[in-house]
Amino acid sequence: MTLIQRIGYYLGGFSLGLMLLAFFLSGKKTSCSYGLDARVIKNINTKQIVYSEKAQTIIKDKQLDTIILTHVLRKGDVDFSKSETTTKPCKTYYLDGTFDKKSIALVVKNCDKTATIEDIQILD
Repeated sequence: MTLIQRIGYYLGGFSLGLMLLAFFLSGKKTSCSYGLDARVIKNINTKQIVYSEKAQTIIKDKQLDTIILTHVLRKGDVDFSKSETTTKPCKTYYLDGTFDKKSIALVVKNCDKTATIEDIQILD
C-alpha cells in the first residue's frame, strides 16, 4: 500500500467520522466550556439572575435595558484579578463586556442557586 493510498483511507475515515459526529450531536445542547471564563459564565447563566437594590437603582437611573446586561452576562470576560474567588459560600466575579461601543462592568455574586448582580458600572 502506497503512502497516497494510506492518506486517502485516513482522510476518508476521518471525514466519515466527522459526518457521524455532526449527525449525532446536531440539535443537542452540547458545548465546549473548557476555559475558566467559559465555565464561570456558563455556571452563572444556568442560575436564576437576581438584581440587588443598588443594581435596580442604576438600571432605573441610567435607563438600561436588561438585554444589555444579559449580553454582557453571556459574552463578557471575567476579570479574575478583580474577582473574589475564595469567599464562601458565594464567590464574587467581575465581568467586563461591551455593547454598542459602551464598556459595561458587572459585579456578580455567584451563589448555589442564584446569581445576584450587585453593581453595574458603565465605563465611557
